[in-house]
Amino acid sequence: MTTPEHQSSAPQPPVPATRDRVYRSPGGIAGGVLLLAVIGWLGIDAVVSGEGRTPWLALAVLLLLVPLVVAFTLRPAVFAGEDRLRVRNPLRVVVLPWGQVASLRSGYTNEVVAASGTKYQLWAIPVSLRARKKAARQEARRAAGGGRGRGGVLGGMGQGAFGGAGAAAVQDGPVRAETDQAMDDLRALRDAREKARSAQGEVTVRWAYEIAGPAVAGAVLLAVLLAVG
Repeated sequence: MTTPEHQSSAPQPPVPATRDRVYRSPGGIAGGVLLLAVIGWLGIDAVVSGEGRTPWLALAVLLLLVPLVVAFTLRPAVFAGEDRLRVRNPLRVVVLPWGQVASLRSGYTNEVVAASGTKYQLWAIPVSLRARKKAARQEARRAAGGGRGRGGVLGGMGQGAFGGAGAAAVQDGPVRAETDQAMDDLRALRDAREKARSAQGEVTVRWAYEIAGPAVAGAVLLAVLLAVG
């Protein structure tokens, strides 16, 4: 018979790590899918049905455009974890431990400022002046006693949209545009974790060669085909 002491000394399952909050632009993703569909349809049709140099030109254009469209629409994302902020921009990935994040600024663009003073734009969280004006109107109606409608277009999309896993939650306080609320969430996480020992380290930057390589190859091939006539 197993004693209570033996039960308490049994190995315990590991505690699962907290998942990162993911911030992406639904509009950018939708636009990217649409552009890829159009480019793919026209390009593949030219490769299959074209004559002479047309298939080669179409192939070069596809090789040039597809990586760039993916880079600027589908690729951008911001991953906020307990220890670090990972910014995946079109052509590079920047990892900043929270201890190295000096501030998160919102103006005409959203950006993170490292302790060294270097600024990195958050492509995945674009500023929408229209959304800010809409939020201001909603806040004015709420202040006048007309109630409040929280969530907006993106508020219910949850993980993968602005606001990460908590975007769908109804919150108290002033009405904010979705991207401004996402920046508020990042600032709160930074304030809570910047002093943690596990949130210290150096900023690292990695260039996206998987994007630049095919695009450069397509540009070179296109230039050669146009040069030889």
